[in-house]
Amino acid sequence: MAIAPKKMVIAAVVILAIGAGVAYWETHPAAPTDQVTLYGNVDIRQVQAAFDDSGRILRLNVQEGEHVHKDQLLAELDPARFQDAVDRDQAIVAAQKQVLGRLLAGSRPEEIAQTRANTAAAQAALANAEITWHRQQALAAGQYVPRQSVDNATAALKTARANLDHAQQALTLAIKGPRKEDIAAARSQLVAEQAALHLAQRELTDTKLFAPQEGVVQDRILEAGDIASPQVPVFTLALDNPVWVRAYLPEKSLGQVRLGMRADIDSDSFPGKHFAGWVGFISPTAEFTPKTVQTTELRTELVYRVRVYACNPRHQLRLGMPVTVQIPLRNNPPQNRNTNACGH
Repeated sequence: MAIAPKKMVIAAVVILAIGAGVAYWETHPAAPTDQVTLYGNVDIRQVQAAFDDSGRILRLNVQEGEHVHKDQLLAELDPARFQDAVDRDQAIVAAQKQVLGRLLAGSRPEEIAQTRANTAAAQAALANAEITWHRQQALAAGQYVPRQSVDNATAALKTARANLDHAQQALTLAIKGPRKEDIAAARSQLVAEQAALHLAQRELTDTKLFAPQEGVVQDRILEAGDIASPQVPVFTLALDNPVWVRAYLPEKSLGQVRLGMRADIDSDSFPGKHFAGWVGFISPTAEFTPKTVQTTELRTELVYRVRVYACNPRHQLRLGMPVTVQIPLRNNPPQNRNTNACGH
């Protein structure tokens, strides 16, 4: 029966020890760490490279695994029908330029001279018709000619007057030249034909597929001889310059990390090797957030997406690779950096 009091004494000692420990940690909080450690993956960035027009693939210039630079020629379509369209539109534009030039030049001197001569001839014909009409009127009054002769002379006089009016109008038009509306219409038509030519030239240029960015050929989907279209990519490119790590910053560390701070990136694939980097983006919106934050304990579970750019000159960091990010908190002031900060 003496054992029970001994157990009670031991329990009391344990409780007192725990209480003392709690009191110590409350009065002596843990010293702040010198760095923030994050875990994430190298973000996977890809682009589907496809032609802007449909056509038969003439040749492919790269293989899977090849590293390509921006604007490098990757593939080509058969350009024959695209070149024919350019040649056709060039001829149409040349013809329309001649039409517009003719309108702008106006009537030729020879044309004006011709219309003047026609007007003079019409005036002479009218004078002769008037003389004939007067003569027939006099003869008809003495009943030397039938009335029909007077009617014929009257009709000839009217015809001569109409012919002179027509010749005078033609001379006026020749002197004034083309209407402004006709010139404007011809000029607009030339602009339309030139636009069609530019489109045909663009489509001819689009028979060549260039790399939109620097990267690695991940998949070669089509082959020479296949029919390509804008809806079907020819290559999948993995973009590895620049690369960045997607990680998540705890809410309690949000006030310690700033854009532009230096970071060290480690990978299990390269033990002991540190890749230089910097904080390039911190999301303004929390993730994994409860609908309503009611306690300080729940607030510590908020995280913010972070993008940490990495210097990767030898392309050792692969897309999707898990990495550890260390962000020093001492002697690490924020700096203005961009994607060329590594000197690529």
